[in-house]
Amino acid sequence: MVNQRSDATWQSCKSDSSGTSNSGESSKESSRCSTPVLDADRTDRLRDKMRRRIESGDRWFSLEFFPPRTSSGAVNLISRFDRMGSGGPLFIDITWHPAGDPGSDKETSSMMIASTAVNYCGLESVLHLTCCNQTKDKITGHLDKAKRLGLKNIMALRGDPVGADWVEEDGGFSYATDLVKHIRCEFDDYFDICVAGYPTGHPEAESYEVDLTHLKEKVDAGAHFIVTQLFFRAETFLKFVKDCRSIGITCPILPGIFPIQGYHSLRQLVKLSKLEVPEEMTQVMEPIKDNDAAIRSYGIHQAVEMCKILLASGEVPGLHFYTLNREVATVEVLRQLGLWAEDPRRPLPWAISAHPKRKVEDVRPIFWASRPKSYIYRTQDWDDFPNGRWGNSASPAFGELTDYYLFYLKSKSPKEALLQMWGEELTSEESVYEVFTNYLSGQANRNGHKVMCLPWNDDPLAPETNLLKDELEKVNRRGVLTINSQPNINGKASSDPIVGWGPAGGYVFQKAYMEFFTSSENVAALLQVLKKYEPRVNYHIVNVQGRNITNAPDMQPSAVTWGIFPGREIIQPTVVDPVSFMSWKDEAFALWIEQWAKLYEDESPSRMIIQYIHDNYFLVNLVDNDFPLDSCLWQVIEDMFQLLDGPAAPHDGPL
Repeated sequence: MVNQRSDATWQSCKSDSSGTSNSGESSKESSRCSTPVLDADRTDRLRDKMRRRIESGDRWFSLEFFPPRTSSGAVNLISRFDRMGSGGPLFIDITWHPAGDPGSDKETSSMMIASTAVNYCGLESVLHLTCCNQTKDKITGHLDKAKRLGLKNIMALRGDPVGADWVEEDGGFSYATDLVKHIRCEFDDYFDICVAGYPTGHPEAESYEVDLTHLKEKVDAGAHFIVTQLFFRAETFLKFVKDCRSIGITCPILPGIFPIQGYHSLRQLVKLSKLEVPEEMTQVMEPIKDNDAAIRSYGIHQAVEMCKILLASGEVPGLHFYTLNREVATVEVLRQLGLWAEDPRRPLPWAISAHPKRKVEDVRPIFWASRPKSYIYRTQDWDDFPNGRWGNSASPAFGELTDYYLFYLKSKSPKEALLQMWGEELTSEESVYEVFTNYLSGQANRNGHKVMCLPWNDDPLAPETNLLKDELEKVNRRGVLTINSQPNINGKASSDPIVGWGPAGGYVFQKAYMEFFTSSENVAALLQVLKKYEPRVNYHIVNVQGRNITNAPDMQPSAVTWGIFPGREIIQPTVVDPVSFMSWKDEAFALWIEQWAKLYEDESPSRMIIQYIHDNYFLVNLVDNDFPLDSCLWQVIEDMFQLLDGPAAPHDGPL
């Protein structure tokens, strides 16, 4: 991105450019819209979010990552997105590696990693795009694909040459300015565009002053903000900003911050960036260069002190961190600066997607509460998304989940760890009950390993589930294998750290809900017990063959979570929908086989036990409609066990 030529700006593009690329967001708004979107950040463009933050004086941070080389690395990176996303970055960006097939559908490609961050992690994402080894048509194809995948932001770069010197591509671009113009000509104002700035001037530029001129050309061509190369002194960046302003660059300029994490990685990065480490820093690091912990501690201290000066200057609205796909040092710097904001209040009770066509979505079935990425995957082809209410849809068209090993859906734990948690060898159904119970209790299993996940939930228990922990342990120990539950809530503040969600000043409500697998014998007793709890308790009971027993009136959906907020209509983000439950049950049963049984050899006793449960158990959901009262669901289960234990245990034959 050096020596950018000064051509006419993007406004001079031919007005008759046509095709879908020219339009803005083409996603059709939901026909069921009835309420305003809860969180403006879900609908605003990145440039608007920045403007709002600047106007309010609310500082932000952003994070850069690069695509991993392996599929297991992709799984780990998505897990890191989820963890680091909890701190509240305004956006993340994903680098473009020409040698790594960056625009492909490979799970390690830049395109797929950025798409996953947007669609499945709910993170505003900026995709790097370079001119290197690319024709104009190929670049347009990448941009079309990015738009189709829901990406709205591009960092336009010339890119580093593959060899020693830059080789101009036939029919391509050699300057980032031309890439910015091309994006504007072909896609009008759809993408927000970021460009790179060099606080000491690009090493290939004729001079610092000439490089500033080229930077202004990129901004004039249509870029919305600038992220700089890393630097080591605050005054270097502040002088750069002053010089940019003096020549008419008015857009946000974000400093690139690199917390030093290792001596050798620093030397490599400095070599690639053609930067010089200040002498005073070298003198500190040289004696401790072989002590990684000491280097990291110094790097954190140096970054914190530099960032404090930058933030105090009044010239820096946000900080951009080069993470090198690591989190410890960056998170520690952000914590010390007071920018790491793990706000327990969620905009909605479930993990959102940042795809523009889902910006109005605020209602989902509860069944995918612990598998939000799967829900997003299975609804990715929908044109409209429920807003305000789930609606009276007779048949929500959920896509089939045929690949349980997509890198953003598979377990973060390797096979060896899963076997340690779930059992190298199962001896009975009770062995399975024990796994569920240990997951809930947090106690180590018989082999000394804690059960940190289950096939239906790849994460430790949610704080909300801990409210039910004791009761859940009791029923799981007896073969009621819970995979989803929530307590009844009657008017808790939306700011409540455990069950709160939505804007401040509101109140949230929930019906008690429980979902579990259990044997056909238990179900026979349960059906007898449930007769005396109708209509207070709604139930839906299915098996893998599709046997379907429910008392849901006319198969209508029922709200199980809702909230009341100042100046808004009632929001009901979670429902129990009988029709959707039939789609969920296919996935829920399949996870027994795909995630658990396949850990074992064919025909092994362990595999046969899981297969038996898959074939013979039922999936049950129960809703207690009287949310102001103590939940009756525990008594329902207790009555079931008492009936089974009594002299008149049900003998209705197989269900």
